[in-house]
Amino acid sequence: MAMDRRVFLVLLLAGCADTSPQGPLTAITPPSPAPRPQAPAPAPTVPATPVPAGELAFDTWLADFRARAIAQGLTPQLLDRELAGVTPDPKVISLDGRQPEFSKPVGDYIKGVISEDRVAVGRRKREELTFLPQLETRYGVPRDILLAVWAMESAFGQLQGNFDVVRSMVSLAADGRRRGWAEGELIAALRIIDSGEVSRAQLKGSWAGAMGQTQFIPSSYRSMAVDFDGDGRRDIWGSNADALASAANLLVKGGWKPGVGWAKEVILPAGFDYSLAEGPREVPSWWEAKGVRRADGLPWSAADAAQPAGLILPAGAAGPAFLALPNHFAIRKYNNSTSYALGIGLLADRFGGGEPPVTAWPMETPLSLSDRMAAQIALARLGFNPGPADGVVGAGTRKALREWQQNRQLPADGYMSSDMVARLKAQAGLQ
Repeated sequence: MAMDRRVFLVLLLAGCADTSPQGPLTAITPPSPAPRPQAPAPAPTVPATPVPAGELAFDTWLADFRARAIAQGLTPQLLDRELAGVTPDPKVISLDGRQPEFSKPVGDYIKGVISEDRVAVGRRKREELTFLPQLETRYGVPRDILLAVWAMESAFGQLQGNFDVVRSMVSLAADGRRRGWAEGELIAALRIIDSGEVSRAQLKGSWAGAMGQTQFIPSSYRSMAVDFDGDGRRDIWGSNADALASAANLLVKGGWKPGVGWAKEVILPAGFDYSLAEGPREVPSWWEAKGVRRADGLPWSAADAAQPAGLILPAGAAGPAFLALPNHFAIRKYNNSTSYALGIGLLADRFGGGEPPVTAWPMETPLSLSDRMAAQIALARLGFNPGPADGVVGAGTRKALREWQQNRQLPADGYMSSDMVARLKAQAGLQ
């Protein structure tokens, strides 16, 4: 439905394994330079204007898609009307293929997410929006979590994106990298238009098709958007109430548990087995038996004490540690990134008057794309399978790194630091 949600999120979350189904906000790019004057073209020969292979490929895809869409129940009239004259958007294709050269360290990301200005706006909104108590009662999702989603996805509705969602989905489907997903979202967008609920002109969003104040992709809009203000429309673009209620509905369907927290910062004892990170999910008393203590020194609530919790070390052994409760993983149904879910939770805590983590975020050097890929190549060469060498340090890469760290008798926190990259490259002979 973030699943960028949002150019600042595209760049911000890169390297944090963001696979948000919601998609990122658009990047603000400078205007293209004026075209240079061209010399007059020579007299054409036959054929005068050969069709580029890209256009032929697009026409072939469009004809094939039309047949598949009709087979799924869309009418030829709808398809002919909405797809007439459509062309791929080169900006969408460029953004989809962009892998930022450097990944932002999680501590820098969190500091960017939780600015004092954003905290001030969120605290003001939580008092001004009179529908929030009713929303909390209906869905059981705290207002601060919803406000944090709103802040992260669209800067409280200010940055929703202005791309034609149909053209964006056409571009991504025709390009082929995510064809199955994009075609499904294109069909969902066309069904929305066909229903009359939202017009083509209103169907605006990010380059990746994420729409409105809470950045829903078309399929999520169809299945989970809510008319909370009672005006007969599910308006996630113009209605704060509809947008936040829709986000609450998504979280509930993603497993949100009312009355339960999202995570608590913890302090780990000396000699702790860091390989337990991203491993077992056990009740807090199980972790306490291993010496894990809440950083704030407070006891667990009865509701939280009964929940399975998993240990996450977003910045490795040197940074803050958290026991993530089920609601952390519900947030990740919005955007499947540990850093994103952590940002939502910590921002929500600050809206409610909470303090920053007790343990400071370490100072880190951003990892280049080439270093991240080299680390993955090194792990594979050393016999530890990180998955494809794509530069995305996700769960597979972290698991392989923990196994290598254990093999080398290092703290097995699975964190890809610049020091780990250097060690891996040296051992694998990639220096």
